[in-house]
This record gives sequence, C-alpha cells and structure tokens, in this order.
Amino acid sequence: FSLTGKEALTHFPSLGPSTNSAQGKVHVKQCDLLKLSRKQKRLCRREPGLAETLRDAIRLGIMECQYQFRSERWNCSLEGRTSLLKRGFKETAFLYAVSSAALTHSLARACSAGRMERCTCDDSPDLENRKAWQWGVCGDNLKYSTKFLKKFLGQKRIGKDLRAKVDIHNTNVGIKAVKNGLKTTCKCHGVSGSCAVRTCWKQLSPFHEIGRLLKLRYDDAVKVFSTTNDAVGHSELAGPQRHSHSHKHPASPRSTDLVYMEDSPSFCRPSKYSLGTAGRTCSREGNCDSMCCGRGYNTQSRLVTFSCHCQVQWCCYVECQQCMQEEVVYSCKQ
Repeated sequence: FSLTGKEALTHFPSLGPSTNSAQGKVHVKQCDLLKLSRKQKRLCRREPGLAETLRDAIRLGIMECQYQFRSERWNCSLEGRTSLLKRGFKETAFLYAVSSAALTHSLARACSAGRMERCTCDDSPDLENRKAWQWGVCGDNLKYSTKFLKKFLGQKRIGKDLRAKVDIHNTNVGIKAVKNGLKTTCKCHGVSGSCAVRTCWKQLSPFHEIGRLLKLRYDDAVKVFSTTNDAVGHSELAGPQRHSHSHKHPASPRSTDLVYMEDSPSFCRPSKYSLGTAGRTCSREGNCDSMCCGRGYNTQSRLVTFSCHCQVQWCCYVECQQCMQEEVVYSCKQ
C-alpha cells in the first residue's frame, strides 16, 4: 500500500480474530499483506496498530470517494483504478488527495482511540489535555499523524518530473484538507452549567466534510504544466496564464488546488478506466441526460415495502404496519 503508488486504494484480506499471545505475529503478517515499499514495511512492523489503521484508511477513502461521485459518470469504482492511477486526470488527482486525507485522519483518530502504541492524545501545548483525559475525552493527534505520514511517504527527489510533482502536490492537498478541519472543542465543568472551569481539546471534522471539500477542489481543479523558475533555477508547476499590465504570466496553483495534466475521458463507454454508465440508475430531473451520455434511459416500476403507521406501545417498543409503494427507477440504456 502506497499513497503515491499504483495501488493506493487496493483491498487486502483481513486476518480475522487472534489471541493476545499471537498479536505480534499477526501484526507483522498484516504488514506483509500490504503493498508497501521495503522502508514502509519496516516502519509498519515497528508500529503495532499501524497495519489495521492503514486498512481503515483504505476503507474510509474508498467509501468517501464512491459517496462523493455516486451521481457522476465516473463513480470511483474499483474497476479500472490501476490504469487510471497511471494517468494525470482530475480523477487521479482526487484519488491521491482522498487517500492521503484518509490516512492522515485515520492515524490521528487511532492515536486518540489508543489503537497505536507509540502515540496517544493530542499534546498541543496550548491545551489542557491532561484534564481532558481525566474527563474522558482525548484530542485527535494530528500533530503526530502528519509527522509520521511524511516519514512514511518519504521525501523523493523529483527533479523535473512533472507527474511526480503533481502527485505530491495532490497528496499534500489531502493532508491540508484534514488540517483545515481541525477544531478546538471545549467542555464546561462549572457549577450549574457555568463555564468557570473549561477543558478544551483538538477534534477532527467528520470525514464526510473533508470529502465534500475535496470534491469542491475537484470541480475547480487546475490543469498544469511545468515551467522553469529563473530566479531559483528549477522547474515549478504552472497553471492558466493571468494578465499583468501588458504581459501574461503563468500562475502557480495554490497549495489548496487539486491539479491535473491531461483531460479526462468521457467514462460513457466501458474502457480500461471504468465500466461505463450503461445500467446505472439516475435521477430523471437531475443527472439522467448527463450520465446516460445522450443514449437515453429505461423506465421501470417496482413495488417497495416500508414501515408505516408506527405507534409507541406501552412501555418500551414500537409497532408498525407494512406498507407498499410503487417506485419508478430510471437507468441508462446500453
């Protein structure tokens, strides 16, 4: 598993439950099952709990990606992902960002939940975390998460390689999105609800919020090329030109912009990048015309069962009737 590699969101099998005496061996086995570089496997073996956290991050990234693109032609399916990750599309940019965001988020949460041996609650000097711990709360340790992630991913010498620059830029966009969602949460302990005594800790935003932000970044992604900065003597990413008096200057993308190098395919028909949109359900008033790529859509009626006329019965349960309702489903033609 490598966030900047070809198999960034690949599933790997669970080892199932294990006894306490075998946990060390299980942890090493889990690390071996992951698609990691030699250096990353060494780090994984030295960090009990990391393999499980990596698996959580994979699952989190896949689910959020598929949720954000559920109504798009490309729906973040696992089919075709290896081929897509070799290209420089907007979709590739999103995959790098959401996978690095998921790992950053999962690591920070694993620390505060006590699932990692080498880290614990957030230890920001401006917060009274010892008191927070005493009151049963534990700040998400983003500081440790980002520091470890940089070590885990490694610092590559990328030189003039545009693709490497783009991948690292998009990886950092994902990390920054998690950082931007870090909030200070406080709890009052004063008499009668007053805030005479207050304990505060750092808490990450729900990952759905981070996914929604990255989807907005995807919608406004910037197409880039490589240009040489004469002042410092090395190449940089450059985007669309901007006017400055009588001259045009290429604009460097912002650190929060997702960037890509080449235009995406339509994703309408089956290809090595996706299964196409044939058979996909759509909304007649919403996205059918776009998703079906002008091929039209089929209309089908079906009966669905749901609970209705529910009433609370004394003392402790709810009684419902079963109702049926006709539902119209629209799906893209072949």
